[in-house]
Amino acid sequence: MAGGQERALRRRIKSIESTKKITRAMELIAATRVVKAQERAAAARPYAEEITSVILDLAKAGAATEHPLLRDYPDARTACMVVITSDRGLCGAYNSTVLRLAERELREHREHGLDYSLVVVGKKAETYFRFRNYRIDASFLGVTDRPTYDQAKQIAAAFRSRFENGEFSSVDLVYTRFKNAASQEAVVRRFLPLEVREREPSEGPTADLEYEPSPTAILNELLPRYVESRVFSALLDASASEHAARQRAMKAATDNAEELKINLTRIMNRARQDAITTEIMEIVGGAEALAQDKTEKEDLLPGLLMPEHLFAQQLDKTDHRPTFH
Repeated sequence: MAGGQERALRRRIKSIESTKKITRAMELIAATRVVKAQERAAAARPYAEEITSVILDLAKAGAATEHPLLRDYPDARTACMVVITSDRGLCGAYNSTVLRLAERELREHREHGLDYSLVVVGKKAETYFRFRNYRIDASFLGVTDRPTYDQAKQIAAAFRSRFENGEFSSVDLVYTRFKNAASQEAVVRRFLPLEVREREPSEGPTADLEYEPSPTAILNELLPRYVESRVFSALLDASASEHAARQRAMKAATDNAEELKINLTRIMNRARQDAITTEIMEIVGGAEALAQDKTEKEDLLPGLLMPEHLFAQQLDKTDHRPTFH
């Protein structure tokens, strides 16, 4: 029985070692990808900041702010929500955190008497909401691993025209904001209508700009690109957050596999020691039994070799019971 237990433990330890190699490899791959994703997010951030600055300058210069993307639609009774998750798992609580946050927002919209429209990015979000019988108006897969600007344009087009037509009262973006490799945060951001506020006056000198053809025409041209850049920035943040979460999850899995391997090795060694001890005790017991049997045979051997009448006399000497003649 001990030998069977040892064989079972050896098989389990070998399986854990194989799993550990896989999780370690995935950890290294995720570590490489999170660096690249972080660099892409950092590279795209100046564009988003600059286009925001230009839009604020246009508003300050007197551009008309009656663009459909800047307008409120109080009569609309539908709230749109764009949910960004990953296409693959093995990334800890990354997807579940975003999905719980999105579902809580949907319940709040329902409590306020609003209908909903779901635009999901990532297979995990699509599977989650379809399983719970939510209506999905648009779905985009294969995006979050390495998002492109063209993909961001397609996602923005799924809700921008409907908002401009007055179908949506608002558009919210639910994703994971990337702070650094060790910290990410699931957030809900009001996406539309866009809020254009004047900036606080800067301390340094400012340039007096002239716009051609007009600030309003330029603003109308930039606003759609601004929406696309916001979506693209959210996709890059979500991608970097996904890889960082997967790196942490795979590192934890690797550490757990190593700890489990150590514990099982100790149990196997203890079982093997118990089996060896049992075998030694059986050998010692058998040797003692053989020695005792040999002694008894040696005691009987002289009697078997002497004549019969002498053997009888020897027995009489050793036997103290009374004899009757």
